[in-house]
Amino acid sequence: QVQLVESGGGLVQPGGSLRLSCAASGFAFSSYAMNWYRQVPGKEREWIAYIDSIGGGTIYPASVKGRFTISRDNSKKTLSLQMNSLKPEDTAVYYCNAPHFNSWGQGTQVTVSS
Repeated sequence: QVQLVESGGGLVQPGGSLRLSCAASGFAFSSYAMNWYRQVPGKEREWIAYIDSIGGGTIYPASVKGRFTISRDNSKKTLSLQMNSLKPEDTAVYYCNAPHFNSWGQGTQVTVSS
């Protein structure tokens, strides 16, 4: 059974940083690409980062490129998202995603506010 559990969300001031983690289990984590998404209530879920199975290739949309960094530790079956220079518009629930299995975690809330 595929399971994804996000952690690391919280309240941070504009300009601050936060690091999210996603613990994966139930599948061969090192064999599959992963994504991070985020969602604001009333809006569609937004894709924000992709990483290939070995961590050698990453892709970001313009909205977060240069501020967010996706990474993975295949030995620990962990996906991470380092978020720097956070803005109020980054406030959302953040989800990790295993696209091959169409599987999602429960999400972790990130709030950027002074």
